[in-house]
Amino acid sequence: MTIHASLPRRAVAELIGTAALLMVVIGSGIQAADLSRDTGVALVANSLASAIGLGLIITLFEPLSGAHLNPVVTLTSWWARRTGGEGLGGREALVYTAAQTAGAIGGAVLAELMFGHAPGTFSTQIRGGGHLLVGEIVATAGLVLVIQGLERIGRPKLIPAAVAAYIAAAIWFTSSGSFANPAGTIGRAFSDSFTGIAPQSLPGFVAAQLIGGVLGLALAALLYGGTPRGTQDAPAAPGPGAETLEPVPVSVAEPAGSVGGAGPAGPVNAAYETIG
Repeated sequence: MTIHASLPRRAVAELIGTAALLMVVIGSGIQAADLSRDTGVALVANSLASAIGLGLIITLFEPLSGAHLNPVVTLTSWWARRTGGEGLGGREALVYTAAQTAGAIGGAVLAELMFGHAPGTFSTQIRGGGHLLVGEIVATAGLVLVIQGLERIGRPKLIPAAVAAYIAAAIWFTSSGSFANPAGTIGRAFSDSFTGIAPQSLPGFVAAQLIGGVLGLALAALLYGGTPRGTQDAPAAPGPGAETLEPVPVSVAEPAGSVGGAGPAGPVNAAYETIG
């Protein structure tokens, strides 16, 4: 079921959903690091919690706002509308992006508060190097390809589970740990924890994510075509000389004793029967 909500209501949904996502990602990272000194074990716990939480959040908020939770996803929706499909207008995209960014920062601060950390402390974990930026391009391109691919083959109901599974895998197979979300990346700068990122690393990561988003859109168009199913052009009108069937009014007498007629055997409203 899709709820046709006003833009302010959808923006609140994006804000709350993105805040919840950051609380899951950062909170599980803090908990994992506190419970285990083994980085691998901590990453397993963090990736599983992040994937499960993301799938649940998308399932809950998708009928309300689309559960973008990510400016890159919002920009792909805006681009879909620009190219003749269904999606967000420019003003809606700006509102969504602002709500996602505010929600990400708020969620990061709440996660820090839950674990007794001083709120508003910036991360000191520098994530630099070209190989990490390549990892972010790959991670974001793959995320967009998963979403766009499922929409274009007419299977959008699989998106929550598919995105959750992809993120769980991408945390492991990409060098960057698959941030793949500009708003989430900004939010994680407000957490000096296992999952944080230093503010000076933000420009490179966000730029890589935007490049990855464009690459993901290009791959989706190349593989599945430019128009998602459900937004394809209507069938063309029949050409000259094609045989068409016209509706012809036919008077039908209602059986005696029936309900709704003018009388026991009176005439009824004209029905239409298609004849060859």
